[in-house]
Parts: sequence; structure tokens; C-alpha cells
Amino acid sequence: GVTLEHVKANILKVSLHQACQLDDSKQQPTDEASFNAMIAQAKTRLGLIVQEVGRLVLQILTEWQNAQKKLNGIKVHVNQYKDISEQIAQLTQKGFIERTAYAQLSHYPRYFKAIIMRCDKLKSGIERDSQLMRDMLPLQLNWQREYNAQRAQGEHSVDVRLMEFRWLLEELRVGLFAQELRTPMPVSVKRLYKIWEAMGW
Repeated sequence: GVTLEHVKANILKVSLHQACQLDDSKQQPTDEASFNAMIAQAKTRLGLIVQEVGRLVLQILTEWQNAQKKLNGIKVHVNQYKDISEQIAQLTQKGFIERTAYAQLSHYPRYFKAIIMRCDKLKSGIERDSQLMRDMLPLQLNWQREYNAQRAQGEHSVDVRLMEFRWLLEELRVGLFAQELRTPMPVSVKRLYKIWEAMGW
């Protein structure tokens, strides 16, 4: 399970990453002067960033726990229980807090809230949910098949577009099962089919 020490360490790692802006889009320091300049700039931001990251991580862990509780209450709906269990497992793979891009991590509370809303809606019937699952399933299977094939070539051989599509699938779940929550971009089964076909896998 996730221990407090793990969480603290993850918050610090993510905060340092953000403070130093150590991502692929930024120019890495190439000499001592530019490295020292980056460190000086990072120090001024670190305190605020630790607070921001800490708040987000706490929110993620809280909503994750809430979603898990809701999930445990729908075990009678076997297909939905299996689908959501797999979704949560994929979202929360070991080290996900430090390994997920921060911009993506910031969407996690909404993903868990969407799960909670979906579970609540099952009380009034599962017919619509089951149909939406059937609509979405081929897209999920296509993605999983291609991901497994690319992953077999090595961890760093997975196409960046495939990982971006993985997050589109997560947004699709929000759009289908919790329309009340906004998605950052328009999503639909039809739209994602078009995107998938355009990638040519």
C-alpha cells in the first residue's frame, strides 16, 4: 500500500521536478553558470510548489479512497465492478504520483469523481451504463493490443501518441459516465475512432 513516507517522498520529487522545470520541453543547463541559475530560481519557487503539489496529492488520495469505497458497494454489478477496478488499477500503478506528468496528474481528482458519479448512477439502473461500456470496449481493446505490442519492444519504445490516446480514453469515460464534469476537449466514441484510424495502427 501507499505509506505516508512514500507520499512525502513523492511530493518532494514532484515538487523538485516542477521547481527545476525538468521536463523535455525546457532547455537543460549546459554549464555551471546556467545550472546555478536554475537552482537559484528553483529555490525561490520550491516552498509554494511543495504546498501546491501537497494539496493535489492529498486531493488525489482522498478521491481515490472515496472512489474505492463506492466501487466496493457495486460488487453485485460484476461487469461494471471489473471495468472500474481495472481503470483504478491502471490509474494508480506503482509510483504513479512521481511517474505521471504533473499536468496529467492534476486531472486525477476529476477522474475519481467521475467514477464516484458513475457508481451512484448504477442505483437507478445499469442498462445505459452497460451500453456505454459496449460502445467504448473496442477502443479500449485496440489501445491495449497496440500498447502490449509496443511495450514488448521495451519500455521506451511506446509511441507518445499512444500514451496521449490513453488519456483521451480516460476523458471519454468522464464524458460518457459523468457528463456533469467538464472535459478539457470534446470527446465521443466517434471522435476517438477517427483519431485512432488517423494514427494508422
